[in-house]
Amino acid sequence: MTRESSFDLLVLHAVRLKGFADAPVIAERFGLDAAETVEFLGDARARGWVRHATFADLHGWALTESGRAENERQVAAELAHAGGTAQVREVHAAFRPLNARLQRACADWQLRPTANDRLAANDHADPVWDAAVLDDLAAIDLALAPLADRLGNVLTRFRGYHARFTAARHRALAGDGGWVDRTDIDSCHRVWFELHEDLVATLGLDRATE
Repeated sequence: MTRESSFDLLVLHAVRLKGFADAPVIAERFGLDAAETVEFLGDARARGWVRHATFADLHGWALTESGRAENERQVAAELAHAGGTAQVREVHAAFRPLNARLQRACADWQLRPTANDRLAANDHADPVWDAAVLDDLAAIDLALAPLADRLGNVLTRFRGYHARFTAARHRALAGDGGWVDRTDIDSCHRVWFELHEDLVATLGLDRATE
């Protein structure tokens, strides 16, 4: 049976996945009540788990070291209670080669090597080059589907990644290339980054070794 996550876990986990975000974005990540999310963030700040910061015209919440440790404790206990550790590890093992492929696709979207410059920016003037990248994203999308299903059958908070990735890919295919790799929208790259972070956090891994 799929395990439902607690409200407290979801708020802290949303902060981790977003890295730095304001309360509405944090609440939206798992469809949480906005007022309750704001209230919990205040309590979490009092406990030393989160901090609120402002940079120029940006403001938002981020985890502290103790907040990160608390979130890792929560997700480890949740996974143990769900009895899905082996399955999530298997999905992660299958995810890693797809992750390398996604990184290559994003690099190819950003760069178009020339005879004189192997790091030349992709000006998207070559439709064949860009079509190959979009085809690769389609293949990654197809391979992600069964992995996402397996994760969602263990923990409900894993649901939605595949649908978000597919939606971003379709927008890119329709002509808006920013949906491949922009970080300020729910692009293919952004969705994939969150999924990777979710797997790393859930399994207690060091992302630097990934």
